[in-house]
Amino acid sequence: MPASFAGPAALLSAVGTELGPTDWITITQDQIDKFAEATLDNQWIHVDTERAKQGPFGAPIAHGYLTMSLASHFLAQLVHVSGISMGINYGVDKVRFPSPVPVGSRLRARGEIVDAKEVPGGVQATVRVTIEREGSDKPAAVVDTVSRYLT
Repeated sequence: MPASFAGPAALLSAVGTELGPTDWITITQDQIDKFAEATLDNQWIHVDTERAKQGPFGAPIAHGYLTMSLASHFLAQLVHVSGISMGINYGVDKVRFPSPVPVGSRLRARGEIVDAKEVPGGVQATVRVTIEREGSDKPAAVVDTVSRYLT
């Protein structure tokens, strides 16, 4: 269940709030192949399953940007703000990929509201989404997402 906030203003006093964890998802080769096709990033480490087995990770790995893009999916499981006309993905402040995501990996996320400030028409919140890989001591990605919640 996501953390629920009665409106954008409630985020202002929620800085430091920890969120999650989310449900687990499994990264498939089909997802990786479709992402490669959509982004024109067909590097062998992602899409050539036979060659990737001989590579440094022993299997194909998800693109870093595929892993990063999952922050949007996980954010919806971490935070819900009521009383808004819309929420806008305003971007990211910082992204890191501390460990690879081999095909078949299970991922989930935890979050923390690291900043919230008033902007015209609502509140802008920065949520640090840490994407964890089952069995790894390092996160797959850490994404400081920036969202605007407008009234």
